[in-house]
Order: sequence, then structure tokens, then C-alpha cells
Amino acid sequence: MQRVMGQARRAIQEYGMIAPGDHVAAAVSGGKDSLAMLAALARLRRILPGGFTLTALSLEMGFPGGAADWEPVRGLCNALEVPFELRQTQIGEIVFSVRQEKNPCSLCSRMRRGALLDAARSLGCGRLALGHHRDDAVETFLMNLTREGRLDCFSPVTVLEDRGITLIRPLCLVSEREICRAVRGGGLTAAKSRCPADHATARQEMKELLRQLERKDPGTKERIFGALRRSRLCGW
Repeated sequence: MQRVMGQARRAIQEYGMIAPGDHVAAAVSGGKDSLAMLAALARLRRILPGGFTLTALSLEMGFPGGAADWEPVRGLCNALEVPFELRQTQIGEIVFSVRQEKNPCSLCSRMRRGALLDAARSLGCGRLALGHHRDDAVETFLMNLTREGRLDCFSPVTVLEDRGITLIRPLCLVSEREICRAVRGGGLTAAKSRCPADHATARQEMKELLRQLERKDPGTKERIFGALRRSRLCGW
């Protein structure tokens, strides 16, 4: 976890993600990325100059098959002394039962983001932390390039002036491999996704493609990420 903390601290300072006294909502899905982010931020709030306030924010998505088990997340928050807020939604029902979307990820992502923003603002948070990491950035960049023909990626920091909140991605410099190692070493228990489309998405296809490229030419992802950083595309 020390490596993840160090990289998160570097990202926060390099991109000015958090100012002293900020109230940060950490979006926690229960997956490995959000758990690692929560654990890192919980420690960094006491290390960074001026400190900041942290609240863990989770959404019950309402996927078919019943509600998720949030007790492990609640237990981790108690251990980290971080307040835990769980909001109920019907996003899963709308996407999969009502709309019956053939390509559900886009709609689900937009609805989830909107619900997180609304919840964060209701808690008085000016920052919403998302668990996207370095591999996510590479995948997003290549998906936009190959599927839509545009050079685009999410930003480490996105100011949403109309919503009065700023999106931050403290793990943006951390690799997925480092996160997996930190989660195992820290004894964190990641929840299995209840999404019916899990492992059957365009992002999963891109992950598989990148794995093939890495096997054939090790270092491919690192070089793509380096090019993204050097280009300063989307605030990188």
C-alpha cells in the first residue's frame, strides 16, 4: 500500500487535486480500485499539509439478483475511521430491465456519475474521487482512438462548474498491477461485481488486446501512457 500511497500523493500534488480543508467524497464500489483509493486517501488526509475531510460514498445499483453485501466496505470504513454513506438507486433496474440496453455501459456510467455527483453535493463535498488508474487511462485513450477516431481521454482533474464539484482521480499514476499487489498485501477484500455485463464489455475487449500486445512487446502500455503524459492531452 505504501507504493500506492506514494503515487497517489504525487498525483494529488502534481495536479492540485485537493486543497487544505477540502471535503472529499471517495466513490467506493467495493472493487479493488476503489478500496485501494479509499485506504490511500484515509492515510493521506493526515499526512498532506492542512489535511482534508474524507467520506466514503457508495451506491446500491439495484442490479437484478438482489442487493450487494456492503458489510465489508462498512467494516473497512470503521477500521479507517471514515464515515460511510450508502445511497439506494434503481440504475440497474432501469438499464437492464426497463430499457433493456444492448450496450448498457454508457447509460449506466452516466446515471451512476450523476447519482454520485448529487450525493456528494448533498454531503457538502467539493471533490468527488474516482478510482480510475493508469491502465484505465490507456484503455480509454485507445478505445476513443480505435472506436471513435478521436484523441481523447479522461482528465486527472475535471472541474464541473455547473455542478459545483470537481472530479479527481488520485490513482491516475498507479498501475493496475500495483493496485492488485496493494489490495492483497493490505488484506482488503474486493467484492465481486454484480453487473450482468461484467467481463462482456468493450473495455474488457481492450484489456485483452493490451494483454496480447504486452506479451508480444513488453512495455507497450507504459510507452502509451508516457506518450499520453508528454502530449498533455486532456490535462495530463
